[in-house]
Amino acid sequence: MNTSLVTGGAGFIGAHVTNELIAMGHRVVVLDDLSGGFRENVHPDALFTEGSITDEQLVEELFMQYKFDYVYHLAAYAAEGLSHFIKKFNYTNNLIGSVVLINAAVRHKVKCFVFTSSIAVYGSVPPPMSEETQPLPEDPYGIAKLAVEQDLKTTHEMFGLNYIIFRPHNVYGEYQNLGDRYRNVVGIFMNQLMQGKSLTVFGDGSQTRAFSYISDVAPHIARSVDVPDAYNQVFNVGADRQFTVKELADSTMKAMGIEGEIRFLPARNEVLHAHSDHSKIRKVFGTSDPVDLLTGLTRMAAWAKEAGIRKSSRFENIEITENLPQVWLED
Repeated sequence: MNTSLVTGGAGFIGAHVTNELIAMGHRVVVLDDLSGGFRENVHPDALFTEGSITDEQLVEELFMQYKFDYVYHLAAYAAEGLSHFIKKFNYTNNLIGSVVLINAAVRHKVKCFVFTSSIAVYGSVPPPMSEETQPLPEDPYGIAKLAVEQDLKTTHEMFGLNYIIFRPHNVYGEYQNLGDRYRNVVGIFMNQLMQGKSLTVFGDGSQTRAFSYISDVAPHIARSVDVPDAYNQVFNVGADRQFTVKELADSTMKAMGIEGEIRFLPARNEVLHAHSDHSKIRKVFGTSDPVDLLTGLTRMAAWAKEAGIRKSSRFENIEITENLPQVWLED
């Protein structure tokens, strides 16, 4: 039986990857500090440890105890917009924490290190972005993700640690943190609708994204270690069809069965149009029909109504307040 570590396994994508791995017959250890995830998201058959990837002693103890075959690293604070204002926190958690795991993986001869990066590494280069596109990240979150990618490449060359890198984008679905006001636009919209609030849209809502339902992402990540051609490669993963944020808001209201209003806010510093080319992952992993937006939103809406309204928590340690969007300061 393979033993796998899933960091961030109480979070959104991590919980789904954990479920897939257990279905595949892996013994799974989840490491999560519960800063953005929830204990109830963790599969009951997984072994759960509450703690941070920045805790070198804890990480070393886990690697010593369980002798992991594979590491699936999904723990990160994935808020591109907020990352400008929490640089130290961002780099400590998303970069230094990753290096702690990579060092342990080298020392303990892990077979493969699977890393969930982000479309944020591309920045605002003209879409569609392929894996051959030169990354030009425009926020600290994307910079940290790209640095980890580059470290994995050099670690492979120096120490032979195999890796697989995925760059998902705008993933939504069950287990998403509905109470996070800084990220996960679908979750934000659904939580606002359940509270009878207006949907907050930065700018005029014309910015475009390809919103990816979780079942089109998590299975590829989990099963990648069994795909030899995936080793030491980078893959875009997610949906192909683009929608404006305004269209997303309208579709979310339809899926929730709640007619709400849209509150347009001042535009923030963000990439306006972003979507990826997925020909590489289709070639290596095979093709499958993606879940269309309304179907995915309807599935998530049913879960969100059952999960209920989540209080939108405020990030307590903002390091820079200059140019911080006013809506993030509201109760």
